Amino acid sequence: MIDIHCHILPAMDDGAGDSADSIEMARAAGRQGIRSIIATPHHKNGVYENEPAAVREAADQLNKRLIKENIPLTVLPGQEIRIYGGLEQDLSDRQLLSLNDTKYILIEFPFDHVPRYAEQLFYDLQLKGYIPVIAHPERNREFRENPSLLYHLVEKGAASQITSGSLAGIFGKQLKAFSLRLTEAHLVHFVASDAHNLKTRDFHYQKALHVLEKEFGSECPYMLTENAELLLQNQTITRRPPQRVKRRKLFGLF
Repeated sequence: MIDIHCHILPAMDDGAGDSADSIEMARAAGRQGIRSIIATPHHKNGVYENEPAAVREAADQLNKRLIKENIPLTVLPGQEIRIYGGLEQDLSDRQLLSLNDTKYILIEFPFDHVPRYAEQLFYDLQLKGYIPVIAHPERNREFRENPSLLYHLVEKGAASQITSGSLAGIFGKQLKAFSLRLTEAHLVHFVASDAHNLKTRDFHYQKALHVLEKEFGSECPYMLTENAELLLQNQTITRRPPQRVKRRKLFGLF
């Protein structure tokens, strides 16, 4: 399996603190059945700046260490990019990384709102052949209050990635319930760990897949994990027609 969102690179952001932490995370990923990880350090979020060359170098060095430690995991380059006005131009100027140099680009929104320019930015990115992947929409307050905002972005071609810990209930019952409602409405295309460490932000990958299978049957987790494979191959992912999330199903989130 492939994890498309993980903070495994050492000392680049609030993820792995050093190479020893990275190695322990890699071992934990293997126990979850993950064989490839796209490393996605934070970029342009007001705290961290991780330029493409630095990310590539860190991934290369970690892969050499993994080979030395005989850990069957491959780490690939990417970024978790906080949405900003100059994103499209910087991407054109090769100042940003897509996910393993594919057409898919992982974009994070602020946790408390959805910028009004997001729809136009996503449209412009798609005109250039990119597919915006919205990182953890379930953790965005405005999406929770008004999920139709996510529906409109997905309807117009964006994809979204839900966090395995959210599905596993690590962030609470309400966030788990909302995550399931988004999945039920076909607004989710990937499940990824967003793992930062093994104490407070572990992988929880298998537990998330178990929850999805229990709620929706085996086809749902298969599709989401298969989409990660398709992303890695720079192919078109599987989508189902998006639906609106009904307020009455959100268990008091409004």
